[in-house]
Amino acid sequence: MASHPSNKLHLLIFMSLLCLQVRAEGSGSIFFLDSSSQRFLRTPSSDLASETGSMLLSDVTAAVSVLLGFAPPASLSAESSSKLNEILLPNPFNRPRAVLMLEVSGTKADQLPGDVKVGSYIRRKVLLDSSKADVQLPDEDEVSVISLGESLGSECNAACIDKELHDLASRLGGSYVSSDLETMSGELTVNLASGTQLILHMSKKADREFIVSLVSLVRDIKRAMEMHEHFARSMQNQAELIKGCFTGIKALQEQYGPDGVSQQGLELFLTTLRLLFDSLQGAYQGQIVGVLFFNGEPYPESEAMLNVKFTSRSSSRLLEEKASSTNSTTVVEILLVRRTLAWITGIILLISTLLGIYFLLNMPLTRDTLLYSNVKLD
Repeated sequence: MASHPSNKLHLLIFMSLLCLQVRAEGSGSIFFLDSSSQRFLRTPSSDLASETGSMLLSDVTAAVSVLLGFAPPASLSAESSSKLNEILLPNPFNRPRAVLMLEVSGTKADQLPGDVKVGSYIRRKVLLDSSKADVQLPDEDEVSVISLGESLGSECNAACIDKELHDLASRLGGSYVSSDLETMSGELTVNLASGTQLILHMSKKADREFIVSLVSLVRDIKRAMEMHEHFARSMQNQAELIKGCFTGIKALQEQYGPDGVSQQGLELFLTTLRLLFDSLQGAYQGQIVGVLFFNGEPYPESEAMLNVKFTSRSSSRLLEEKASSTNSTTVVEILLVRRTLAWITGIILLISTLLGIYFLLNMPLTRDTLLYSNVKLD
């Protein structure tokens, strides 16, 4: 009987270790998209379809920090530094200082096509060592963070979405037919490069979530390019991080499963992303790199795995508060001494002035005083 609880304990430990192993293996894939006009990444291998290496989620955020022109975290291990060296060019003076960091939820590595046609890229498998990782950045004055997925609010109604869909469909060589009888009930038709045709209906919840997410991504990329033009005109030399999480694929998979419409939606997303990244290349004059993280783990939509953390602002504020609290007594003493010296100097000058006037008015008439008064004597 005593061995029964022991067996349960051993089984529990075994299951925990198995879960940790599955967790460590993960199902994420990372793509580093290089610039079309300038090289910031190593030359990719000839076999683009294979993931020749793996890296931790914290290594991905460290690579983003380096691409933005900042130092990686001090806690970065030698092994992680070696992995970054396999991806990034060693020249520290040749960094794009602009990164598009996009997380795609609900897409596992085996669901991606063998050759993702998004330009020159390096592909790695991501081992999920933690549920989240932060891109550590310095003060907010040195870097501008533009969040994606925030523009489809009150400023973009149904008519705005219809207009964006007409423009997007025309750009993709497809069509969008809106309904005059009911809002948000149009039909998007796109002929994909694989030879299939994708038809999405705005009246269906999953289709609508995917389409709205795609339109939001397009609008936010346009907004990022407008902000970059503003920074360029105002001569602000800031690093720029465009970050966001795309959940449209996840909505399709929950409704249709991993194949069929979901796979076609993934192909449409990659095609749209290629067009958007080409537009970013033109706006940034090639000074931008893309980081795409395809995450198959079932995390909530509101929780992204790649986040941003500012490191120096709070510490500098804390140092300032400490300095002000410790030196407050010294400042009061200095002010007291200065005021005392000012009053003493003023009193001395006043007494000296009064004495001078008194002696001048009561000066005796002698030869010296008359000569002093420029009066000549015979």
